[in-house]
Amino acid sequence: MEKVELLAPAGDLERLKFSLLYGADAVYCAGKVYGLRANANNFSLEEMEEGVTFAHRLGKKVYVTVNILFHDEETKGLDDYLKALDRIGIDAIIASDILVMKRVLELGVKFEVHVSTQASILNKEAALFYKTLGVTRIVLAREASLEDIKEIKKATGLEIECFVHGAMCTSFSGRCVLSNYCTNRDSNRGGCAQICRWMFSIDDVLEPFSMTPKDLNLIQYISRMIDAGVNSFKVEGRMRGIYYIATVILVYRRVFDLILTNNLRDCDVQYYLGVLNRVANRESTAQFIEHLPGKEEQYFLGREEVSNQDFLGLVLSYDEESRMATIEERNYFQLGDVVQFFGPSIETFSYQVQEIFDENGEPLEVANHPKMIIKLKVNTKLHPYDMMRIKVFDKPNLL
Repeated sequence: MEKVELLAPAGDLERLKFSLLYGADAVYCAGKVYGLRANANNFSLEEMEEGVTFAHRLGKKVYVTVNILFHDEETKGLDDYLKALDRIGIDAIIASDILVMKRVLELGVKFEVHVSTQASILNKEAALFYKTLGVTRIVLAREASLEDIKEIKKATGLEIECFVHGAMCTSFSGRCVLSNYCTNRDSNRGGCAQICRWMFSIDDVLEPFSMTPKDLNLIQYISRMIDAGVNSFKVEGRMRGIYYIATVILVYRRVFDLILTNNLRDCDVQYYLGVLNRVANRESTAQFIEHLPGKEEQYFLGREEVSNQDFLGLVLSYDEESRMATIEERNYFQLGDVVQFFGPSIETFSYQVQEIFDENGEPLEVANHPKMIIKLKVNTKLHPYDMMRIKVFDKPNLL
């Protein structure tokens, strides 16, 4: 079996660190230019260098998106940017425009080139063409089926990367002009206004409708995708917060580890599905992996996206002698609440809040000010970056 990779989103340096600490093998991020998430914080070159140093210290990788569709004005400065990325030591870029691939070959930089999902690759001939340009990996279109994956892998021998979790695009792998038309924001140059999530009406004839796809969730297909030849499993979400990223990446990490040791059970899958569905604010489905999606994979008559309030606190430190955890509070909790702690180095466990102290050691009945520093006596050892949440489910084997 080829090595498989869990690839996580990193909208900024904080999220890069959480992604890697919670089990990702690599992250993808963007600089201040040439990426398709212009509304994310993204990385200055100095921040990117810090992120690369952090990742490489852990034996992990950083990929940088250079995947806009270039107009002439954007080509100015491209060579200098690619050279800067090479000096920083990134592991690969993700590109969709042939111009970028050509310049990488001509400049002789050391990083690899991965073809972005924006290239909409769904057949072996297209993949073979990109192979002639020196690429080492294809990020397949989200519309790829298991059979497509098998055929492309067999014909090309290239590394195959597939999205397995996160938002879907109404248009074909992001090739959308709705945003341009409605808001003059170019989705193919990082400015998507997510028009597909708007509600539309036609002269009061029809009930207001949308054309929003439900999110992608392939947790039940990981084993079959590994067998089909997928090398990298990609989670979408550079605009998501640290709680969402930590939860999703840890779920996939644990499922990968169970699969690779032949220990994954149906009850584990159902538990992890529940955790993933709880952390999201949209429903999710398998979309194209086995068949064309239908009405059950789409929102037509609106949806309710409730803000998730499960994230209660971030562990800052733990004193083993006093068994006191210092926590940055994120959402309301009070004495008597049953919560859970989870993190990359611990088994998830439940805990009933019996005492709360402020940072000066004074007792409290509630923690109700976001980012206030509180202390809890917790007998189980915790670590910085562990998280506290509402108790979501009992489990067969805790997350």
